[in-house]
Amino acid sequence: MNAMSRYSGPIGDSIVTDPADGDAMADGADAAVNVAATKTDGLGCHAGAAEMKAAAEAAGKSEILDRYAADYPKGPHDQPQSMCPAFGSLRVGLRMRRTATILSGSACCVYGLTFVSHFYGARRTVGYVPFSSETLVTGKLFEDIRDAVYKLADPEHYDTIIITNLCVPTASGVPLDLLPNEINGVRIVGIDVPGFGVPTHAEAKDVLAGAMLEYARKEAEQGPVQAPRGGRSERPTVTLLGEMFPADPVGINMMLEPLGLAAGPVVPTREWRELYAALDCEVVAAIHPFYKASIRQFELAGRKAVGSGPVGHDGTETWLEAIGTACNVSRDKIDAAKNRFLPAIKAALAAKPIDARITVSGYEGSELLVARLLIESGARVPYVGTAVPRTPWSDLDREWLEAKGVRVQYRASLEQDFAAVDEFRPDLAIGTTPVVQKAKTMAIPSLYFTNLISARPLFGVAGAGSLAQVINAALANQARFDEMKEFFGDVGQGPGAGIWTDTPKDYPAFRDKYRKQIEAAAKKRKAEEMI
Repeated sequence: MNAMSRYSGPIGDSIVTDPADGDAMADGADAAVNVAATKTDGLGCHAGAAEMKAAAEAAGKSEILDRYAADYPKGPHDQPQSMCPAFGSLRVGLRMRRTATILSGSACCVYGLTFVSHFYGARRTVGYVPFSSETLVTGKLFEDIRDAVYKLADPEHYDTIIITNLCVPTASGVPLDLLPNEINGVRIVGIDVPGFGVPTHAEAKDVLAGAMLEYARKEAEQGPVQAPRGGRSERPTVTLLGEMFPADPVGINMMLEPLGLAAGPVVPTREWRELYAALDCEVVAAIHPFYKASIRQFELAGRKAVGSGPVGHDGTETWLEAIGTACNVSRDKIDAAKNRFLPAIKAALAAKPIDARITVSGYEGSELLVARLLIESGARVPYVGTAVPRTPWSDLDREWLEAKGVRVQYRASLEQDFAAVDEFRPDLAIGTTPVVQKAKTMAIPSLYFTNLISARPLFGVAGAGSLAQVINAALANQARFDEMKEFFGDVGQGPGAGIWTDTPKDYPAFRDKYRKQIEAAAKKRKAEEMI
């Protein structure tokens, strides 16, 4: 008899693991129905977030949802409009050596996540454990996941297997924490990344990074662990928290050298053994300040986190001071590092100026750093919108920007980003795909943040002039936009959208009539709900 067929009641109640066979067992359980799951059968991405969250809490996921709510608060605004958050954690796992990734969720979700991961060049197999209404409500899905993990746990090929619950399995309480911690020497890491609990894909990266750091920290506490592939650094290291352009860690390492320090691994890491080296640091540089789960693990390991990054002249000066102080570096070494790099950064900024009004928005988490670099390059930045929340480690950047008259909007919605473009009529809009599209329809040059801005160095001397070329090239296209706008006019907009054989006519009276009918129907539904 398998484990879950002996189990009744909501998944997440006390279940004892038998060390002899690894099965999850429940004493005195005879029925084969997960009662909580039956209440959530059929819920999917189409269901409201409130319904999914309530179902997950009923199924025993309250603790993890409460932790996500604390780590990734949605306020003061609602959840940003972005891609499925699980893409972030999926991408982290797919970039790691000797790591297998399994998804548990609705087939449509898995298809979309797999497609977008390969679109971004994953070139790695994504495992999938399908389910039906029967396997979901009876607990058989957990057994299927467990069987898949055992089949995949080959130490010849993998160091780690990552299993991710998407919305429906999370709402149904599928208990990945009941899986063995390791099988045949292969680590097993299970995480829940529901769209109703993790606001953005950027924060989902932290969900997985934090889970792996916790596992690695506990391993290191038990005894010796693997050294980095290139051996341990001779100098104390600074772990870099947050994904960044590949050249940036090299530049940061050069800036740390006069301090007697070295750049450590970048978290999320590219292989498991780097997690040990990341934890074995002198201090953590929270380049991306929203990695709260990861920072918690570093703090448990006795490491302090320093916010912001060496961006531009002012940012580099403040960052070198903060890192040096946190690592007890002598005053003469801190001053020597500043004297070596700050004049070069100032010269690089002056050599490639940007003279334009620019709005910045995105969901990567580095938007405030980009805005700082633009301002030091001469740009006027009235608005910065970021999908991630405010944290203590972004306060330095926020305060610097606000002192320059910038409106900083955390958890920015698409509507707020749109409103900023309408309000400030920038010479250039940097943002997500919809923002870029809107700006271009207004004949405003625009650049997609993820592919054209964050894919460039930001820090030190290399970052000082990196944005000017692409931004000034985009600004130079204004004349082309004006020419196209004058030629096409309002063709393709409003009642003129689509393909027509005759010139379309606008009928505003019809729009007013149907608008009134829709408003009346909405008022009627509201009145009925209040009865």
